[in-house]
Amino acid sequence: MKREPEAVIEVCGLHIRRGKTTILHSVSWSVERGQHWVILGANGSGKTSLLSALTGYLTPSGGEIAVLGRRYGETDWRELRKQIGLVSSSVRQMMPESEPALETIVSGKHAMIDFWGRITHADRARASRVLKQIECDYLAGRPWAFLSQGERQRVLIGRALMARPPVLILDEPCAGLDPVARDHFLQFLDRLGRKRSAPTVVLVTHHVEEIMPVFSHVLLLKAGQVLAAGKKRDVLRSQVLSEAFASSLSLLATNGRYSLVVKPSMKRVM
Repeated sequence: MKREPEAVIEVCGLHIRRGKTTILHSVSWSVERGQHWVILGANGSGKTSLLSALTGYLTPSGGEIAVLGRRYGETDWRELRKQIGLVSSSVRQMMPESEPALETIVSGKHAMIDFWGRITHADRARASRVLKQIECDYLAGRPWAFLSQGERQRVLIGRALMARPPVLILDEPCAGLDPVARDHFLQFLDRLGRKRSAPTVVLVTHHVEEIMPVFSHVLLLKAGQVLAAGKKRDVLRSQVLSEAFASSLSLLATNGRYSLVVKPSMKRVM
């Protein structure tokens, strides 16, 4: 019996250079089954570039990327890309306003925007189960135009789950949500990640407040390099985060949730 590889994602010595600019330098990172990761860093730290490389939209200058043991360059990138469910603002902006939520979910199976095909009984049943999984079964017939921002994010997660991907990447999913909607969404995400059927979840953010208890590991980037990577308790430290964000920070932890306090600058104003 063939064993599944332990590493869901494996990045080794990833290097991305465009012209004279180095975007990512010697990035190595491994995600194993049962882990949920956060990719954390300031603006310009390389989070988006790493994400683009993982999903096959940015060609590396060197190094290797593998998903479930299948390496980019040795396997069709279009096929590997199907192993990663991606929820990002670029997808959200392309959704047709008149499309009901159930059809949006179904479109994920075919990686299609503005679904126009015939929905089979099996696809409808599967999409209905996914709507329940994302706690949105009441939205089945509601058009995209009439969904709240939080509901849209949940439906996009359902769209990604429709294809049963082993990896789900959420690229700053809380952007545009008000504080209450953001917390409701994060609590939903925490419940989703705890389900036995959940894929490996990777959250891309620059806010420690979005790191829910379900996340076990953190990859911290700075200037295109790995500053720290490992278990959450080892990476989320005031000194390490101060270096990552180039400021004096104090990390507070309460009931498994985090917040950052920026310490006052001691520079004298003339």
